[in-house]
Amino acid sequence: MSAVSQYVLPTPLADDPVSRARAIAPMIEAAAARIEQDRELPPELLAAIHDARLVRALLPRAIGGDEATPETYCRMMEVIARADASTAWCIGQASGCSMAAGYVSPEVARTIWGPRDASLAWGAAGPDQIAEVVDGGYRVTGVWPFASGGRHATWFGGHCRVRERDGTMRGNPDGSPYERTMLFPRDAITMTENWQVMGLRGTGSDTYSVTNLFVPEAYTVRRDRDEERQALGHGPLYRFTTTHLYATGFASVALGIARGMLDSFVALASAKTPWSSTRMLRDSPALQSGLAQAEGRWRAARAGLHLTLREVWESLAAGNVMTTDQRVAIRLASTFATHQAKEAADFAWAEAGASAIFESQPFERRFRDIHAVTQQIQARRAHFETVGQHLMGLTPHPRFL
Repeated sequence: MSAVSQYVLPTPLADDPVSRARAIAPMIEAAAARIEQDRELPPELLAAIHDARLVRALLPRAIGGDEATPETYCRMMEVIARADASTAWCIGQASGCSMAAGYVSPEVARTIWGPRDASLAWGAAGPDQIAEVVDGGYRVTGVWPFASGGRHATWFGGHCRVRERDGTMRGNPDGSPYERTMLFPRDAITMTENWQVMGLRGTGSDTYSVTNLFVPEAYTVRRDRDEERQALGHGPLYRFTTTHLYATGFASVALGIARGMLDSFVALASAKTPWSSTRMLRDSPALQSGLAQAEGRWRAARAGLHLTLREVWESLAAGNVMTTDQRVAIRLASTFATHQAKEAADFAWAEAGASAIFESQPFERRFRDIHAVTQQIQARRAHFETVGQHLMGLTPHPRFL
């Protein structure tokens, strides 16, 4: 019997996402090595995740979701990522995708997310994914990479450019390409398993494709557009964009990884006497100072992220429209938190010395995972330029906010 199947969840689970994440975290951590090796979540763990409703944090309450505040969601993500980053990334990807439930009809939302094990995945957009306008919907052809969590998704989405009946490409008023997301069940796709990477291996972020697939109009969505928000999408949560939840959720993955690294380093330093030294690692003044600074960076970045989300939530809950200042604040807080978490994790990695390189130690996988997190588009350092443009009184591109 595996370590996963031996773990028994507490009953009943506390009815909030953070408490449920804490309850299942030991099970996730016990499965981490297997997740890395298999590049997917084990069936027993996946079942427990659905039992704990961790993929439903951002779904509307009307279809069994928590409709949690972004701050609560980020706290949940951090707890999961401390146990295993790939598991958190899969849950974060599916959660961000689930924001689409606020932009389809209640009937479609229940069809996609009604089942207990429902999970939506989608990959990166590109110029060659085309939806042709036909009677009743679209005829879709495309290939999408980076479908994190796709190995256990029940539905998929495909971001597409739209070709009109006369062969022209639909555009936005500013001249940019118009994009629409097509939603289709798992049995409609062809999956290519090609996720051979350095970090976040357990996300199984493979490539999938469809060819000449008919998608009804009702199963298409233009995310984060006020004019498309439907009956289930009028709470404050859906005034945040999917980009906001991806950025802050993935920043929380970085914070969770760093938390695990720092905690593991303290445990190591309290037991290790370095070779050619007579004192324990913990007794080094230089190390003590470095640890304090790393901890300070981590705490400040986390507090800034949570405070920003709380302040924006309170404003939106009061009926206000999100301002550009608030969008910039979310972008800054999430990008800053990601990179400060990486700095804290790098400190733990470096000061752990040769102990860190062994797979039997709790550093090596986390080091690779956090450096994979910083390569994702939500963590790109160019976002600091976007924030700086706004602070200088210039107009940043809205796509990055």
